[in-house]
Amino acid sequence: MKKLIIGAIALLLLSGVIQAQTPTQKDTSKHFINIGLNFLTHGEICGGGLPRASQSKEGRSAFIMGRVRILADYQYKQWFQTHLVIQNSAIWGMSGNLSLGLYEGWVKVKAPFGLFAQVGRIALSYDDERIIGTNDFANASRSHDALRVGYEGYGHKVHAILSYNQNGGNVYYGTYYIDGAQPYKNMQTLWYHYDIPVFPLGVSLLFMNMGLQAGEEEDKSNLPRTVYQQMYGGYLNYHPKYVTVEGAYYRQAGQYVSNSMHTLPIDAWMASGKVSVNPSNRYGFVLGYDHLSGDSYVPVIYGGKLGMVRHDVIRGFSPINGSRTKFYGLLDYFYESAYINGFTPGLQNAFVGASGNPWKGLDCGVTYHYLAVATQLSGLSSTLGHSIDVQLGYTFNKFISLTLGYSFMMGTETMARLKQEGVSQNAHWGWFSLVVSPTLFSKKW
Repeated sequence: MKKLIIGAIALLLLSGVIQAQTPTQKDTSKHFINIGLNFLTHGEICGGGLPRASQSKEGRSAFIMGRVRILADYQYKQWFQTHLVIQNSAIWGMSGNLSLGLYEGWVKVKAPFGLFAQVGRIALSYDDERIIGTNDFANASRSHDALRVGYEGYGHKVHAILSYNQNGGNVYYGTYYIDGAQPYKNMQTLWYHYDIPVFPLGVSLLFMNMGLQAGEEEDKSNLPRTVYQQMYGGYLNYHPKYVTVEGAYYRQAGQYVSNSMHTLPIDAWMASGKVSVNPSNRYGFVLGYDHLSGDSYVPVIYGGKLGMVRHDVIRGFSPINGSRTKFYGLLDYFYESAYINGFTPGLQNAFVGASGNPWKGLDCGVTYHYLAVATQLSGLSSTLGHSIDVQLGYTFNKFISLTLGYSFMMGTETMARLKQEGVSQNAHWGWFSLVVSPTLFSKKW
């Protein structure tokens, strides 16, 4: 018996040595396919923040919307990849919904030495998404029909993006483009990013030239024309242990389409800074400040009458392709929301927040925003209001997650006067998002 036990032990040890000496088998698969679904159910209830006459007797509105995506990926070796996302989005109970369409559909080819080319409908996202983002909190999100070529390697990334939009085919002339899937007729963007070796710092530079159309298609005496505006600046991310420091600065120049035929020069800028501290994966803190330039003079007049006051230069910063709700409070009062009389007083946003993970799967956070104009106003305080955002999220498993949110805005007289006469100064907004993302099929061969 003793000899049998010793022999068994020796056999096990020998088997371990043989396995240790056998090299790991390489993955020789050439093809990879993955098919999945993404279900989003999102509900909102809000009150205040609108003209009182437009609200119901209860002073609130509510809706539920659903979004369904079918996702398919195919990859051949390491150099060829396709990605397809079919999307349908609609408000529950909505009749005549025809929102089924292509959200993403592209082909990407990788060449030696880090070169690549990608063409099709692409969901573009860069840096913190302040200038170019998917705006995924919205129902339909944002994607671009574009060609993207570039290089990625040794810490460097260089992307060039080219886009040209039409509302219909025309053999001889480009069609007049307005109210399309994107606000621009054409766009050229160059983005460069560098991650410094052995130092937790990433730096990005961006230049965007965007053409928007002025004029009216049916006006044969004054043919529509394309005018251009530029965005350029940079973003940095310094992330040593426990701390992340982010900073951004961008300028906006070129021409703004003020009405169907006329344009005005643009001279606008923005700057931001943010510090996140995470001593543990169980809790963290954030502190930051944003400054968006505004018009040098903003008339504040009851009744909405301006008289002879006119713009001469557009000084209000507008990141057209960025992700909304992400930076200046979830109520989204300031990103693209119009002020009365068309003037923009700019924005100062000072914020502080805390987040926590009290137990596995549960994430919670609260953020306070102090909001003020960036322009001197005659006879009014610069303070627009105070906003508080609260979020709770729970991940049930790798397929299912639920997020709940509540936001409260306590506005001032300045807010009411600049936004709209008869507006309710205070606003409440509650929402939930249920996401279910199962993988239906995945295979390598």
